[in-house]
Amino acid sequence: MASVGQSLRRLIIGERLPTARAIHERLPKLLALPVFASDAISSSAYATEEIVLALALAGSAALSYTTGVGAAIALLFAIVAISYRQTVIAYPSGGGAYTVARENIGLGAGLIAAAALLTDYVLTVAVSVASGIAAIISAAPALAEWRVEMCVVVIAAITLANLRGLRESGRLFAGPTYLFMFSGGLLLIMGVARLLTPHAAAPPLPLIAAEQGFTIFLVLRAFASGCAALTGIEAIANSVPAFRPPESRNAAATLLWMAGICIILFFGITFLTHLYHIAPDPAGQQTMLSKLGIAVFGHGFLYYMLQIATATILVLAANTSFTGFPRLASILARDGFAARQLANLGDRLVFSNGILLLGAAASVLIVIFRGRQHALIPLYAIGVFISFTLSQAGMVRYWQKRRTKRWRLSAAVNGIGAVTTGIVLLVVASVKFALGAWIVLIFIPLLIAFFLKVHQHYRELAAALTLEGSDLPRAVHHVVLVLVPGLHRGVASALLYAKAISPECEAVFVEIEPSETPKLQEQWNQARLGCPLTILKSPWRSLTEPILQYIRTVRTERHADLVTVVVPEFATTSWWHNLLHNQAGLLLKLALLREPGVVVTNVRYHVGK
Repeated sequence: MASVGQSLRRLIIGERLPTARAIHERLPKLLALPVFASDAISSSAYATEEIVLALALAGSAALSYTTGVGAAIALLFAIVAISYRQTVIAYPSGGGAYTVARENIGLGAGLIAAAALLTDYVLTVAVSVASGIAAIISAAPALAEWRVEMCVVVIAAITLANLRGLRESGRLFAGPTYLFMFSGGLLLIMGVARLLTPHAAAPPLPLIAAEQGFTIFLVLRAFASGCAALTGIEAIANSVPAFRPPESRNAAATLLWMAGICIILFFGITFLTHLYHIAPDPAGQQTMLSKLGIAVFGHGFLYYMLQIATATILVLAANTSFTGFPRLASILARDGFAARQLANLGDRLVFSNGILLLGAAASVLIVIFRGRQHALIPLYAIGVFISFTLSQAGMVRYWQKRRTKRWRLSAAVNGIGAVTTGIVLLVVASVKFALGAWIVLIFIPLLIAFFLKVHQHYRELAAALTLEGSDLPRAVHHVVLVLVPGLHRGVASALLYAKAISPECEAVFVEIEPSETPKLQEQWNQARLGCPLTILKSPWRSLTEPILQYIRTVRTERHADLVTVVVPEFATTSWWHNLLHNQAGLLLKLALLREPGVVVTNVRYHVGK
């Protein structure tokens, strides 16, 4: 019979799935698109605004460069997408940047790519959710004071949805993603149609005072900020095994669909923003996409549909990270660079521990930065361009080593991708460094150091546990100590267990109140339990200290190889009854946890059964 906790768990995340169901949990292309492309598609909702915010520092005239910067980013998107398509075909088992860089360049490059991607996955969740909540606040400014709380609640909801499994989260997120694509497409069509209407005129460009001069550095800053549009491209390459067979073909097709949709939406919104003379809100309460929606749709149903779709996909764009982060963490754990618990599949055939870790890390970021997406975006995209560059450079080496048919063309495609993203990485890192990117550039080496420390621990542990070249003991001198708080049925059961596992056993009583000792000794002698009783005096009323000292004495004087400490305890019918009893057993376990040659075991006596 399932416990209350198990029943509640099944209600929240669903029934357990057997391992044999794993292949049936894979995604068709129509569900894979919203699961793996929602991050990249959603970037079109805020990437244009980041470009304009940077250019606006030089005043209204500088906004004329918005379309040119947008076109450069759209071209970069196409180059990276084509490069990643080759990665998908070459690595049907999942060609994430970590795998490609490690196999073709070296371990160091692989760990750099992994650290960069994990960092960017956390930032993706924080930025996506913060941007989605910003879209909601644009339509309902009264909610602004609840920004942080709303962000954290949304992250918790997405975490829960992903714990329920890949297919279920795909069905849940498909509708909002396709609604945003429809709303965005309608915005572009109607926006162009309105301007083509006779006597149509765009509103005048608002006058924006220049805070600094117009320089090439400012254009590069706008380009670097707009490169947030490229985040999420690598998600499909990382997750090829999640597609239905044939995995590579379906993943490659989905990648091309995603690239086409993203380029059309991003550049279309950028172009319309320029044509309609949309400028950032000085108060930061309304997004530029919201302003464009009002200019095209008015304040009617279509505008609110756009805002709801935008808010929803921005929030759900975090789901891309919830598929990529746990999968990458599981690979690192399998290779011994992260905690092995991250490699475990949960009840619903997803990497539950990785999902929970990502949700917690993103929530911490939201609290630190108060849910402001503009404060988080300078930290954003550094990691993803590091992984882009290493992945594409790794693919060049891949083609050079295998020399398959038309390998030179394939290597050239990935080479162009590596050079392009490498240049963009230098631009993004230099431009964003003073704006906060230095945090990421410091954190990534620290994360790599952590990976190496974990790997060192696992190697040392394996060396310590290996049977090769070691002489195993043929006999063990085993002493059993039963800790007795008094004499009752629970203690009697523990003594029977102790005598069953070793002929050398004794009961140990810690004397806190000396007046109780004579009574216990009399009861012990009368009971004739066949086990001697040792009294340990404790003038300082400590329970653990005299026991620890006595265990060390037993090991030394009796030359005991192993000491088992048996702790009798009650098992009551109600959980709250346990709160009424002394938790000495738990304290002793914690005190003896690191003591060598000591085993602590609990013998439960079930009361009322």
